[in-house]
Amino acid sequence: MTFHTLDELIADGVRGRYVLVRSDLNVPLDGSSVTDDGRIKASLPVLAKLTDAGARVLVTAHLGRPKGAPEDKYSLTPAVARLAELASFKVSLAKDTVGGSAKASAAALQDGEALVLENVRFDARETSKDDAERGAFADELVALTGSHGAFVDDAFGAVHRRHASVYDVATRLPSYQGDLVRTEVEVLRKLTTDTQRPYVVVLGGSKVSDKLAVIENLIGKADTILVGGGMLFTFLAAAGHKVAGSLLEADQIPVVQDYLKRAADAGTEFVVPTDVVVAGTFAADADYETVRADAIEGSSFGAQGIGLDIGPESAAAFAARIRGARTVFWNGPMGVFEFPAFAAGTRAIAQALTETEAFTVVGGGDSAAAVRTLGFADDQFGHISTGGGASLEYLEGKELPGLSVLDR
Repeated sequence: MTFHTLDELIADGVRGRYVLVRSDLNVPLDGSSVTDDGRIKASLPVLAKLTDAGARVLVTAHLGRPKGAPEDKYSLTPAVARLAELASFKVSLAKDTVGGSAKASAAALQDGEALVLENVRFDARETSKDDAERGAFADELVALTGSHGAFVDDAFGAVHRRHASVYDVATRLPSYQGDLVRTEVEVLRKLTTDTQRPYVVVLGGSKVSDKLAVIENLIGKADTILVGGGMLFTFLAAAGHKVAGSLLEADQIPVVQDYLKRAADAGTEFVVPTDVVVAGTFAADADYETVRADAIEGSSFGAQGIGLDIGPESAAAFAARIRGARTVFWNGPMGVFEFPAFAAGTRAIAQALTETEAFTVVGGGDSAAAVRTLGFADDQFGHISTGGGASLEYLEGKELPGLSVLDR
């Protein structure tokens, strides 16, 4: 694919022009407080480039999963407040997306200022399956840019969606790839072509079903896949072990068994934990103990025991694999890192990534949130992806509509 770049747009001249930018401000909130501003910080450079060049920047973004109508808990207000704190340019928020507030605020925008439109998912047409409905919404967004507008997609976390603010506006305006999207694509290409080996993939998170397609595509490409998080119990069950009250997707056991066989034939090694931290209940203050992974029901909690983290032996083994790698991709925590008692496995993975000489990629919102929650800095890793599901779909080999539409 070949894309028009942000630098090309700026070289053509943007002073006084309206530039519609799709940004990723989908950040976690605790009430009205942003708990992880990583995506906001990642969105800043492109907005700053444009405003520094004198553009009048209109920003579209989503937050959460509202049902096509305004909901206070999904307002972009907290995210925009944080953006305004970090920005060196003036930032304001329209009270709606394409209504009276958006139109009046856009008309009043001055060179070098940015206006964020309210959550695009407050309009049901944004995510509609009907091309005409999405197109009508896109037309209203484009109308805000006047007669000489342009579009920049800088939200890699949304490029796997055929949504109005991602796909349809790009068919209506001169369109450019934002720097954040460009960087994400360059990083993911390193994980799929000309990858430096050994290539180690660390997969965690709660459900194996969420990772099936990416696992299938990694077989024969990755040298080693380290399995942790809630999904590990389906792997243990596939090997014939009982997992007591741990998270289990029984319907995926045959699929995992097939993957294990195919991986062995293709030269990809799956490494499953040999020990597990088991608790009596799912709670931060629960009693817990470490047991062999093949003896979870032998814990003092019996059939009620719940695996909530990989054990120290497994964490050390995983860390050793990471330190010996040349490329590492990590998606999904190893345990319930939000509870300090069950964060050790995730911390060990993060620490190993900071100590290896490999090119390291932390992918997915949960993994990014974990490293920051545990006190690591972004610059300790090769790259922290903002992509989440988009990154996984890229690794699955799927076409991403928001990228393909930018192909010139």
